[in-house]
Amino acid sequence: MEQKEKSNHESFKVSGDEILSKVREIIKEGNARRIIIKNEKDEIIMEFPLTVGAIGVVVAPIFAAVGTLTALATHCTIIVEKRNNENGK
Repeated sequence: MEQKEKSNHESFKVSGDEILSKVREIIKEGNARRIIIKNEKDEIIMEFPLTVGAIGVVVAPIFAAVGTLTALATHCTIIVEKRNNENGK
């Protein structure tokens, strides 16, 4: 039996000092496929996919990049593309 996945999006408006903690929280939840960070002008300033198998390897560079971003950004929108199975499992 083939399981189809559909994704949904969730967004959060955060200030610069909240970005890193929110990204950590999203990654810890474990059901995010992609995280997109946009600035106040609605321009994408950072985007990264989260693959389940590579999470341990991927997290450190993501935190370093997001940490740098917090010094530059004042207000951002974090868009999370989440993984959902069609049958609700």
